[in-house]
Amino acid sequence: MSRRRVAVVGATGAVGRQMVATLERRSFPVADLRLMASARSAGTRVATRWGEVEVEDLASADPAGIEVALFSAGAARSREHAPRFAAAGAVVVDNSSAWRMAPEVPLVVAGVNDAAAREHHGIIANPNCTTMVLLMAVAPLHRAAGLESMVVASYQSVSGTGQKGMATLAAEVEHFSRDLEALQHGGWVDPGGEVYVRPIGFNVLPLAGAMAAQAYTDEEWKLVNETRKILDAPGAAVEPTCVRVPVMVGHGLAASCWFARPLGREEAEARIEAAPGVELWRDRVPTPLDCAGKDEVLCGRVRDTLGRPGGISLWAVGDNLLKGAALNAVQIVELLG
Repeated sequence: MSRRRVAVVGATGAVGRQMVATLERRSFPVADLRLMASARSAGTRVATRWGEVEVEDLASADPAGIEVALFSAGAARSREHAPRFAAAGAVVVDNSSAWRMAPEVPLVVAGVNDAAAREHHGIIANPNCTTMVLLMAVAPLHRAAGLESMVVASYQSVSGTGQKGMATLAAEVEHFSRDLEALQHGGWVDPGGEVYVRPIGFNVLPLAGAMAAQAYTDEEWKLVNETRKILDAPGAAVEPTCVRVPVMVGHGLAASCWFARPLGREEAEARIEAAPGVELWRDRVPTPLDCAGKDEVLCGRVRDTLGRPGGISLWAVGDNLLKGAALNAVQIVELLG
């Protein structure tokens, strides 16, 4: 791969920092690195493998000469700025929700639908981190037997909400730890906060994302719509529930899947084990603590369905800041050569 002039947009956020670290760790052939963020972060200097780089104000940055732009600056900024970067000749890989369901924009999970990346017209969308972790485990089964329906529950870490989510969890754990008796017997004091609708410390919130159509959240609709687009399975019936859990990094998903033909546990495990970017854990239970900092998605608890035989139930967990965001974005660019 030839050396590229690269920009990371949203470079001071949790995912943006991971994008820079991933470029470094994978020895991506960077000829020149530019970092961009909001005006508030402009002027910050960041030490990188390619020297110290001053963060530019995205609003006034000139995209001329940039060949690859990795965006993680939110949907509004992506809608405003990604087209002008693409028009200037850059391939934009966007981590927001802005372009995922646009018919002309490929939605790509590296290792699942690689060929779709080459159909881009300047912008390629990175899927939602939850969908990405799930499909790394489910896609090998879909390729073998054709996914028809799936019931899935997510267990999403607070880093999916960004740095504010992680800070909120840390603060609330400290708050509640001062009175553990109240957690056992009641009388706890609500710490307040603006990030989540209820406390997340020592708690589980059965509502991740914002409320959307038909009393489902936008996170749940992403699981439905993105699964169908990535797998090219528009008729797949997906029944989602998204839950926020008191975990720093790592999204987990419990899924029960049924296919066009019956699929047994032995074949399912063999298909998952042979797939790129997935580790099958047979004898240990994979958890968010295990996946943090790992490129691979971990899959375990593979078993035959009980109530409706012929399907497969499984558990998958992955680092939502790596494969769920930064790593996949870099892998997409690597696919393009």
